[in-house]
Amino acid sequence: MSDKPTNEETMPDRPDDTADDALGTVGDPHAPPAGDPLAELAAARDAANDRALRSQAELENYRKRVQRERDEERRYAAIPLVQDLLPGLDNLQRALDAARHTDDLSAMLQGVEMVAAQIDEILSRHGAKPIVAVGEPFDPNLHEAIQQMPSAELPPMTVIDEVERGYTLNDRVVRPSKVIVSVAPTEN
Repeated sequence: MSDKPTNEETMPDRPDDTADDALGTVGDPHAPPAGDPLAELAAARDAANDRALRSQAELENYRKRVQRERDEERRYAAIPLVQDLLPGLDNLQRALDAARHTDDLSAMLQGVEMVAAQIDEILSRHGAKPIVAVGEPFDPNLHEAIQQMPSAELPPMTVIDEVERGYTLNDRVVRPSKVIVSVAPTEN
């Protein structure tokens, strides 16, 4: 044999990584000493606690972010409707300006009718629809009776006239129609 020491003679009887761990040069410096089950359980508990706290914080941050986004969405939800209504409002202002400089009532009426049709079309595009009232049976879910009028031609509780048009938005009543309802004529 040679006079040089072999690898086995210079190294301790344990694997290299165990030697480094024992010296504290590799791995977690806060890790429990190997072989202590109580310390290992405490470290696992602490790690699980840390993960749970981090998860709770992440969930709370997510909730706050979603709430902020929801609030902002609600706050600006009407922007598309307002943008669509502005041209109709501009046209109405033009009609008013033209009416101030002309005596032609038929032209003014025609302009206002065009603006009303434009606004009805815009509302329809956004899901708002007028409630059909005149000639229909009175429905308290859709109509608000503001007056009763005797009528021999129409059955009782039929809408005779609409004073203010009502609207629905996606099948929900936004504003009921204010109507005049027929009643049976009184006998003299």
